[in-house]
Order: sequence, then structure tokens, then C-alpha cells
Amino acid sequence: MIRIHAAVAAFAAVLALAPPLSAQQALQEADRASTGGAQTLEDILRRQSGVEVDDDFRRRDTGDPDGAASIANQLGTLGGASDPELWRALRYGSADVSASNSGPGAEFLVQDGGMRWLQWRGGPLREYGGYLLLGTIAALALFFLARGRIRIGGAKTGETITRFSAVERFAHWTLAVSFLLLGATGLMVLFGRVGLLPWMGRDAYAALAVGSKWIHNNVSWAFMGALALVFVLWALRNLPDRTDIGWIAKGGGIVGKSHPPAKKFNAGQKFVFWSVIILGASVSASGLSLLFPFELNMFGPTFAKLNALGVNEWFGRAPYPEALAPHEEMQYAQLWHSIVAFVLMAIVLAHIYIGTVGMEGAFDAMGSGQVEKQWAREHHSLWYEEVAGGAAPKDGADAPAAKGAAPAAE
Repeated sequence: MIRIHAAVAAFAAVLALAPPLSAQQALQEADRASTGGAQTLEDILRRQSGVEVDDDFRRRDTGDPDGAASIANQLGTLGGASDPELWRALRYGSADVSASNSGPGAEFLVQDGGMRWLQWRGGPLREYGGYLLLGTIAALALFFLARGRIRIGGAKTGETITRFSAVERFAHWTLAVSFLLLGATGLMVLFGRVGLLPWMGRDAYAALAVGSKWIHNNVSWAFMGALALVFVLWALRNLPDRTDIGWIAKGGGIVGKSHPPAKKFNAGQKFVFWSVIILGASVSASGLSLLFPFELNMFGPTFAKLNALGVNEWFGRAPYPEALAPHEEMQYAQLWHSIVAFVLMAIVLAHIYIGTVGMEGAFDAMGSGQVEKQWAREHHSLWYEEVAGGAAPKDGADAPAAKGAAPAAE
């Protein structure tokens, strides 16, 4: 708390000592006046350091049509603009350009936002994304050291019950394997240039990068198909209900020693399910826009809807850009694709931990489809009573199933 107050006080002092905005603008204009209106060395250094620079003075300096030379002039005419002025107009998208190709982006010659995208991709995206994954792995390792493996508490009977059918396991493993391949190849593309290229060499890395891109683009179709199948199979079973409240209140048997009642999917599994469905759909949509950049533009229309709702004003920002060139659409899509993928990978890491070393008997559910009956009683008691045909617990919400119900139906 003391550090926060000190930081606020320091920030307030800086604001108090800083000259008014109008004075700063006048100072910048005076500096540029000394260079004949051109950018100053300070402008160049600030831009190279990634600091925001007000370049409106350059956007406006694109020539004067009224000063154009006569068309009969033997040297011709640039329409009242010098070569530098013409290039500035091209850079800022204000030049009058015509093209024989009427496709998207045909008249867009210079995309100035590419450097901002490149710096963000090579800086914060790599840094914070890497920290998120490494931090998740470290947290899971510490939790395992503190909690240990969650064992089956009661006596094992040696009898099993069908947990997931062959179709369900096929959908799960198709989704899982495709996601692992997509995650590995995506990380290779993002980190490979800085992590692999220096010791692999250009030729070996080039082959690996091309192969990773091919795998990433083609395996994505299996991921999207499996995502749709998983949704159809399990969406109804993963709808929240009142039993989830008690499961969360008791820590799901993961934090404490008790095993709260749960249906086929407990609250933790429901969280993972809807995270995979929602984030998986989002990462799929942005991936499709990258595969078909001139047909599927996501962010221009999305920004238009956000502006219409006034979302930008909630954060005190100017309206979001609505008219985006295909190049800009791809840049936004790539950043969004990576951010969502990082979050999804962190969630899936926790899911993998619980399904393997974190809990005894959990892997069998998706391995063979059969689970120890005692495991089912402890972790999914309401579901066990349902499929076994016994009486439901007093605090359960499910009605008991008819005697002789086929376990394989689950």
C-alpha cells in the first residue's frame, strides 16, 4: 500500500512539473520551425524507442494542388507535390491512387502500422505469453509438492463402470492432439527465431518453420471439427446448476479432503469445457481470417459495433478504426489469435495436470473409458448413482435412474 501511494505521489509530481500540453506543442512546433517544418532528431529518436509521436504535422504536409506545374511543362507535374510530399501521402493513405485490380487492398500501398505490430509481437506478446506459460507450470509444480496426488480414498473394488463412450473419447483425443500440435507449432513460429535459429542455423530452422506452418494450417481443420463435435456431445451436460455451488464451496476435493457431490461433470470440468469452447471458437475465427485474409475481415466490423455501443468512451479512447486494410486486419487477427491461444494453453495445462499426475484414476476415464467404481463414487457421486440405478443422495438434484440402466449410454 505504501508503494502504491508513493507511486501515485511521484506520478502527480511529474504531472505538476510538466509544462502544459499547449506549451509542449508550442515547443515541438518551435523545434520543427528551426528545421524548416521537418521532423527533428528528437522525433526520430522517440519513434525508434517506440514512444508515441504526434506526426500530424507530417500527415498534413502532402503538397498543394494549386501549386502544381502546368501539364504542358516539359518536366511534367506531380500535382503540386514534391517527391517527399507524395511519399508521405502514400504512407498516410491520403494519396489519390487508382489501380487496375479492384480487389481488397489494391489501392493500399504503404501500411504504416506494420512496425507497431512487429514490435508488439516481438516484445510484450512473447514476454507476457512466455511468463504466463512458465508461471502456470511453476504453480502446478508447487501445488503438486504441497498437495500431492489426489488418491482414491476408499477401498478399491476392482470393478469398473463406463465413463466415456468410444465416440466421446475419439472427439476428446482428436481435440487434444490437434490442440497440442497447434500449440507446439504456434510457439515454434513465435519463439523460433530467437530461441532456435541461433543454434540450429538458417537452413535447418527454415525447414522446421515451413513444416510448422504447414502443420499448423492443416491440423486446424481437425481442431475445429473436434471442437464442434465435443460441443454437441457435452454442452447440455455442462450447463451450470446448483450442485456446482456446493462443489466450489468445498474446493472440489482438490483443496480439501472431502469429495462434494457432482454429476457427470463437476464445476471445474465445466469451467474447462466452456473455456475450451469459447476461447477455441475465438481462436478458430481469428485463424480462419488469417487463412483467408481478403474474405474474412473480423476487426473492422467488430470495431464498428464497439464504437456504436460507445465502448471506446468507457475507457476514454478515440473511436476504434473501422476502415481497415487487409494488412491491418491480419495484424489484429494475429495478435488476438496469439493472446487467446496463450490463455487457452494455460487452462489446458491445468486440465492436463489433473487428468494425469494430479488425480489417481482420472486418466482412465479418457484412456480406456472405464473408471474404478470407488473413484466414481468419490468424485462424481450423483452421476454414479444415476448410471448405477441406486438412490440419489439427499442433497442431490438428480432423480434416480431406472434399475438396469445401461452404463454404456454414458
